[in-house]
Amino acid sequence: MSTQQHPLGISFEFFPPNTDVGRDKLVGVRDALAEREPRFFSVTYGAGGSTQDRTLNTVRQVRESGFTTAPHLSCIGSEKGQLRELLARYRGEGIESLVALRGDLPSGMGGIGELRYANELVEFIREETGDHFEIAVAAYPESHPQAPNLDKDVENFARKMQAGANIAITQYFFTADAYFNFVDKARALGVEQPIIPGIMPITNYAKLARFSDACGAEIPRWIRKQLEAYGDDSESIAAFGDEVISRLCQRLLDGGAPGLHFYTLNQAAPTLRILDNITG
Repeated sequence: MSTQQHPLGISFEFFPPNTDVGRDKLVGVRDALAEREPRFFSVTYGAGGSTQDRTLNTVRQVRESGFTTAPHLSCIGSEKGQLRELLARYRGEGIESLVALRGDLPSGMGGIGELRYANELVEFIREETGDHFEIAVAAYPESHPQAPNLDKDVENFARKMQAGANIAITQYFFTADAYFNFVDKARALGVEQPIIPGIMPITNYAKLARFSDACGAEIPRWIRKQLEAYGDDSESIAAFGDEVISRLCQRLLDGGAPGLHFYTLNQAAPTLRILDNITG
């Protein structure tokens, strides 16, 4: 999504901090990761657009690094008029890349909105802005939690790509074969665009288990058991996590993955350790 290309095509995701301390910390994280010359940074977007202003402010902050920064944009809970205004705002800011998502309906919101699925959002963005934006969408190698089965999910994914997406970024996973199987199924349906594996460093078992249960990412039993055995030993958890994720990344790259997209959780050190392992 940028002319500044890392040999591995790496990219990094941040979430909008909600405190001054978090915003100040993110500057250092941004600078440390920018030294690895990422293809792009991305910034998440809260359910129903609940962090819309913070997303844009974070994008502005991250863009000071000189690298492409893509805000996430979700359609659930939003009307076309709202999305049209936001797209115009992003264009006015000089933003040229987006991550287009369906999003989740937060509790308490009354309606889904005019667009129900990510393929409709991609179509809408193309109708409104032509080719101005490079658009990334999500992929789920282990199937979206609400999909009836993997084949149906890949069909839905193919519709997003055919609607005009440029690249896909996957949900994180810990089994390389899940990614390769998903890519094979997508290619069989005519998807030719890059499908970039999403990578989650392992630093805290409780948080990882909570995230994974919520998004449907499978933590293999052997990884769960080892992490449970370490208890509160954060150093052992980090060392084990670095080894597991570094091996996963190397296998993905050896198998032809076009790059790696790291879910940083606004931390630099875990991702940097993994990159050092696979590039050293």
